[in-house]
Amino acid sequence: MTVAVVTGAGRGIGRAIAARLAADGAAVVIADIDADSARTAAAGIAHSVARTLDVTDAQAFSDLVAEVEAELGPVGVLVNNAGIMPIGPFESHDAATDRRVFDVNVHGVLNGVRAVLPGMLARRSGHIVNISSTAGAATPPGGTVYAGSKHAVVGISDGLRLEFADRGISVSVILPSFTATELIAGTAGVRGMPTVTPEQVADVVAQALRRGSRAYFVPRWLRGSMSSRNILPTKVNDAVARISGASRVFLDFDRNARQAYDKRIEQG
Repeated sequence: MTVAVVTGAGRGIGRAIAARLAADGAAVVIADIDADSARTAAAGIAHSVARTLDVTDAQAFSDLVAEVEAELGPVGVLVNNAGIMPIGPFESHDAATDRRVFDVNVHGVLNGVRAVLPGMLARRSGHIVNISSTAGAATPPGGTVYAGSKHAVVGISDGLRLEFADRGISVSVILPSFTATELIAGTAGVRGMPTVTPEQVADVVAQALRRGSRAYFVPRWLRGSMSSRNILPTKVNDAVARISGASRVFLDFDRNARQAYDKRIEQG
């Protein structure tokens, strides 16, 4: 039985991924900074256990992997899903918020990779799946720092994929569109940009584990849309952003609807 560790798995996309991997026969470790959410998720998912984890703590991540491997066996799959998404005008966030975003969204990924890498290299086997975002391909105003962190996840994933391709380790990166979770609370969405479900993202993760290393957009057709940005003139891309609402989606939002989420991520 494959052992899979999924971070940020207490809710949303992470929970859906954990449920899908368990349904596919994996023993799943539901890792989340929120211990109660992790326990609740594990109670509803067969073949899963809950563990509390702050992904920004490299030693804690390494200790978790060591504990899991001692109890359940070698970690064959790591899904780096944990992430936070504060939005709003750039000047409304301070440097501490910027650092927190990169600590969770980028260093959390690196900490996870470093924690599982020695064992995977020794076994010449393993698959790392990093959850990015379509913001990792196109930056929306009001989400500059978040998008920067997700661009970093794409770049890290691509470099790792190439570096370890001949050493038995697969690395995939997933770029979901707007996903129906608390991260998009209070936002109106973008015309022409679908809102997907956590389960749709989980299905693509399962597909990535079968097919191997590369980038996967959710939904798949967004790959062509995002690729076209690289050949179209900047003025055209900017006009599309204005017409679709992408240029304002993270600037004009319902702040009251985001209060609960913002408070939770501020508290860690």
